[in-house]
Formats: sequence, structure tokens, C-alpha cells
Amino acid sequence: MDTGWTDRLRGDPLPWLLEPGTPAVRHLTLRQLLDRPEDDPEVHEAAAAAMRSDPIAATLAAQDPGGWWVKPGAGYAPKYTGTVWSVIFLDQLGADGRDPRIQAACEYVLGNTQTTSGGFGASGQLTRRPPDSSALHCLNGNLLRALLGFGRLDDPRVQAAIDWEAAAVNGDEGFRYYRSGTSGPDFGCAVNAGLPCAWGAVKALLGLARIPAARRTPAVGRAIGIGVDLLFSVDPAAAAYPAGWGNTAPSRSWFRPGFPSGYVADISQELEVLAELGHGRDPRLALAVEWLVSLQDAEGRWRNQYAYHGKTWVDFERQGAPSKWVTLRACRILKAASGARPPPA
Repeated sequence: MDTGWTDRLRGDPLPWLLEPGTPAVRHLTLRQLLDRPEDDPEVHEAAAAAMRSDPIAATLAAQDPGGWWVKPGAGYAPKYTGTVWSVIFLDQLGADGRDPRIQAACEYVLGNTQTTSGGFGASGQLTRRPPDSSALHCLNGNLLRALLGFGRLDDPRVQAAIDWEAAAVNGDEGFRYYRSGTSGPDFGCAVNAGLPCAWGAVKALLGLARIPAARRTPAVGRAIGIGVDLLFSVDPAAAAYPAGWGNTAPSRSWFRPGFPSGYVADISQELEVLAELGHGRDPRLALAVEWLVSLQDAEGRWRNQYAYHGKTWVDFERQGAPSKWVTLRACRILKAASGARPPPA
């Protein structure tokens, strides 16, 4: 192990993360912590085993041949087994985007979840397209990240979602905001009483960060800059971001690292995206990194404090138990904070 980042661990979690019984974790550990290339035989074997194993296998088994989950339509409901969540979680699990079932799911989302404005809409209705007023940063960012991870960068519909994200953040002339949804520039959101939503910023940045740097337009660059400025507007360790509806303290969810990740963000995910955008060693993250380090146990493992237990097609992990997924995420952050090159997205 590279002592450039592992010296902050209280134990060695790598053998645990590499156990063959959880091939999806093993696959991403090989790629993201050990920097094995995609064509490495062990990487290939682990990736193939992950597709045959839960939770990826259970999620794909529940898919309708038409590409959707649970019911046709925009796919936001039910949480967290509907179409959009299944696609988002499959990406987070490192599922193989070349699988025809996943491409069918991508095609279904692009045909049914995208609004006419380009952004993805949070709607559970049995309608072909959700209204423009339902497009939100959190959903758009999550789906952008998944679709880009599944190879859809050059799809014109994905480009339209990218353009929507940048225009919504930047406040482009003529962009229409809604009192019931994305309500203003700089991540203004009606769900947060019209104030900038840091959860939405984290998710939007996760989507935009997956665009190769050489392919980012000036508008995307400006949107990323606004998002990074928002996240650094307070100490990320405190997460004291604007909170509407009379809330005077940050949501406790900020301080509960978990996996998978829906519309809620925690500090560790904020650290992940800032590191992915090149800020892993920024001194303004020091206290947040220290907070993350403090959560590990004597064996260098982190607990899953937000496991979506009983809400997904199959439980990924047990709530509150030592978590391979959260530990993998924490190790990625420590690696980035040490100055190591970012792992493959």
C-alpha cells in the first residue's frame, strides 16, 4: 500500500475490500485504490462477477424488458426502486454500461424523464415527459453522472441536460425559473425556500465533473466555479449552508456517511466531488478530512450510517455496520487529499 495516504488509516482495510464475496467493491477497489487498468485480468474478472451478483443482479432482475422499473413514466417514484434511482444506483455500483439492459434503461430515461427544457424532472406520474418546472439540480446531476458513466456523453439529449445545468446555475438570459422547482441562479431551489441548495450543488458538480476537462464548455466551467464557491463559502466540516423554512442548523444527514446516495449529500460526498475537481489538497478541506478520519474504527473501516435499508431492491449493507462501500469512498478521499492522482470516475 502507498504510505502517502494510508498512514492516516488505523488498520489495513484492503484485504477486506478485496474479498471476492463482494465483487462490485473488489472491482472498484482495484481500479480506484490500486490503480489497476481496465484491461487487467483481475479487474475484468471482478467486474464480470459484480454483474452476476447482488445488488447489481437483483436490480437488473427487477427491470421490465421495456427498460423501466416498477411502472412506466418519468420514474422518480417510488423511492428508491423507481427507474431513475435504479439507474443512479447501478452507476454508483460500477455496473457495466455496455450491458444491453443498462443501455435500455438509459434510453428509457432519456425518452421519459427529460423535460422539454433539457433538465431531468422529478415526477412519478405516468406521463411521457415531466413538466419543465420539475427539473431539479439534484436529479439532473445524479442522472448526468450516471448517463456519462454509461457512455452517453455524445448523445444530444445528454448534451441538452448539460446545457440546462449550466444555464440554470449561471442565470443565463432567458432561462426560466419556477417557484415550485429550480427557482433561481446559483443553485436556488424552491425545496430550500428559494435559497441556494448545497445538496443540489454537490449532485450537479458530480455530474459536470464527469465531463472530460477538454470537453467542458466555458458555460460549464462557470457553473463548476459557482458550485465550488458555494461549497467553500462555509467550512465544509460544519456544513452550515443556507437552510430554508426556519431551519437554523445543518441537516444531520450531512454528518452521516452512507451508501448508496440519492438526493441527500453528506460531507464525504462533498469531499469526493471537490477532490475530483482538483481541490483534494485544498487547506479549506482540512477539518472535513479530519472529521472523516475520526470516524474510522480500529481496523480502518467506516460504518454505513445512511444505508437506505429496506428501500432498495436488495439491501446493499446493514445500517450502522462496518461498510465496504463507505470505507472505499473514505479511502478514495484520503488518497486524493494526499496528492495522488484522481481515480477513474
